[in-house]
Amino acid sequence: MNTTSVSTSLQRLSLGALGALASLLAAGCSAGPGGALPGTGASPAESTGTSRERLQTTDAGAAPSPEVDVARFDFAPNPRFARCFAQYPDDPTRAPVVHAQLVRGSLNDLLTLRGQYIKPGLKFDLFTVEHSALAADGTPDPAFANFGMAWYQSNVEADDGGKVRVSIQTILLDQIFGFDPAVALAPTATFEAGIWFNDPQDAAACGFDPTKPTPFNGEHQAGPLAMITLPDATTGLGPLCTKPDTSVTPARCSP
Repeated sequence: MNTTSVSTSLQRLSLGALGALASLLAAGCSAGPGGALPGTGASPAESTGTSRERLQTTDAGAAPSPEVDVARFDFAPNPRFARCFAQYPDDPTRAPVVHAQLVRGSLNDLLTLRGQYIKPGLKFDLFTVEHSALAADGTPDPAFANFGMAWYQSNVEADDGGKVRVSIQTILLDQIFGFDPAVALAPTATFEAGIWFNDPQDAAACGFDPTKPTPFNGEHQAGPLAMITLPDATTGLGPLCTKPDTSVTPARCSP
């Protein structure tokens, strides 16, 4: 075979290979019926969303367990002081809301709070506590005596648009507890989470006495409870417990 024949054959082979490669790429990248990616049944947007959610969890440093657990719950307002932290106190369609998403990690957990319609610039403090002041239906619990064990977790602040966002990473789901042998305090879980006014003056207009602050901030000079999670109507346990053991009374959490 002469040089010209070899050159012509190579050109034909290259063109054929490129054509096959182009066909293969087109088949692999084209969307199926309804925009679904081949072999997945998911649309490009859905696939991207799933990947993004996993990346956000991992990038935040909370390496998910082999079987990722995600708990979602809301904070309920303390009715007595709701008007003092509401951005629109006379508009029930824009009542303050705080949503929580809690991802179980292999070493610790990642909690993210997102809220809106909060009075801009207002500062709060987040604690996990043993008891909620509200019943499962969001009304004041007549049997409530105190919050019990409390752990300081984070500061919370509303931005200029009335939105809040904060993330913390620690042990939260099913295993958060404290103990103190010096006072014979046995391991005590804190499966509820509450948000307190940082400044007592911010709740004065709603009847709070600023001369009698609560200890729920770094200076132990905080205002009253603003929002808190609700106990489960059946188990009485807060949302940080996802493994209730109802074989005993009262129910307990299985770590």
